[in-house]
Amino acid sequence: MYLESLIQSARERTVRVLLMGAGEYGFSFLAQSVRTPGLEVSAVYARRVERGVAAYKHAGQPDDAIQICGSLAQAQVALAAGKAIVSDDALMLMRLPIDIVVESTGAPEAAAVHADEALRNGKHVAMVSKEPDSVVGPLFHRRAKAAGLVYTPVDGDQPSLLMQMVVWARLLGLEVLCAGKSSEYDFVYDPAAKRVTSLDRSIEARDLDALWEFGPRDVRSVVEARARALAAIPQHTVPDLVEMGLVANACGLSVDTPAFHAPILRTSEIADVLVPTSMGGILGRGGVVDVVNLFRRPDEASFAGGVFVVVRCEDKQTWEVLRAKGHVVSRSGEAAMIYRPSHLLGVESATTVLSAVLHGRSSGPEDVQPRFDVVGVTTKAIPAGTQLAATGHHHKIDGVEGLLVPARKAEGGNPIPFYMMANNTLVRDVPAGSIITAEMVAPPKDSRLWALRRELEETFALR
Repeated sequence: MYLESLIQSARERTVRVLLMGAGEYGFSFLAQSVRTPGLEVSAVYARRVERGVAAYKHAGQPDDAIQICGSLAQAQVALAAGKAIVSDDALMLMRLPIDIVVESTGAPEAAAVHADEALRNGKHVAMVSKEPDSVVGPLFHRRAKAAGLVYTPVDGDQPSLLMQMVVWARLLGLEVLCAGKSSEYDFVYDPAAKRVTSLDRSIEARDLDALWEFGPRDVRSVVEARARALAAIPQHTVPDLVEMGLVANACGLSVDTPAFHAPILRTSEIADVLVPTSMGGILGRGGVVDVVNLFRRPDEASFAGGVFVVVRCEDKQTWEVLRAKGHVVSRSGEAAMIYRPSHLLGVESATTVLSAVLHGRSSGPEDVQPRFDVVGVTTKAIPAGTQLAATGHHHKIDGVEGLLVPARKAEGGNPIPFYMMANNTLVRDVPAGSIITAEMVAPPKDSRLWALRRELEETFALR
């Protein structure tokens, strides 16, 4: 088995990691790394060094084993002495003799710089930060391959897991009608209280009993009724678009509608709904990416952040056998949903990191193209001079939602990628309902992300 050979390789060589960022992902990856044979997080970059120190302590490192370093010479001595290094100087850390950079800062500009510098310094890159990946990822893939390096998505995150599921389905000869993920937070319905809760939002929903099952009704009518009943809870998010855009770019999949259908569905319903209309579903065609908002009771298992493929059932007899074993097969027997209901963040990322360094393999497909961009559409009028600040855990921009559209050169009246415009300033008033274009945004000074995007556009001949 592939994983067995990876274990053997890890016994023969220790992989040294530079971890960029000490957030939720960084804490989980670092804590698991001390239990993973052949894996060592040698250094952590953190804007606030106390966060890096806290991450090492969380992983069980004693105080005297951690050293804060401000220079390359100091870091080299600490590394040779077996110390765990923490620094707020990202570019200095790139010059250490480490094997792979795991980028998890989530900051579009900084993460682009880190990935670029890592490749220039001969390091493999495991890209957790999807923000810059959605803007310039295909360029990094191409550059890494030309240099004999690996630039890879990361196991534990949905894009990598879903890419592998799509490739696996194709290898078996299964036609992928839809590939997708469940949104991060389930829509949990309490039938006794007549309320639906999603993360920190809770609303009264007295009409949902009648919408709990499809019954003999057309699935589209029920899907639309659920969306109206739960309109007070956001059903579309930019991070979901970004993650599925990465999958589309890596797997050659398409998009049915730019904002996604994002239906509110129970697990057992996905194979009935995310199929083409010719099969009784809501899609205009097959071979697309989309997202589901999982609808469940409190006593039912979560599917939050899990991934799935809906495939065509060519051999109905076999799939009826599988239905009897509990698999999710549509009522018509024409489609089935195969899923993984979880992603484990940094707990399972060692497979990617070890594979990249020891076997020279990415966790995703090799032919990554800039097929789609996530762009922004305004939900309110935004005046000139407004900084489009990306804030919060999911780096949202107030008053701007996302669309996944065919990639174009970010100039003039063409749309500008969402995380290319993030934290930059509008130069004109933008009415509500407008797609933000390149000419509406003031170019920043000395932006590596913008320069890399220009290089990508020339490399892949975007127009």
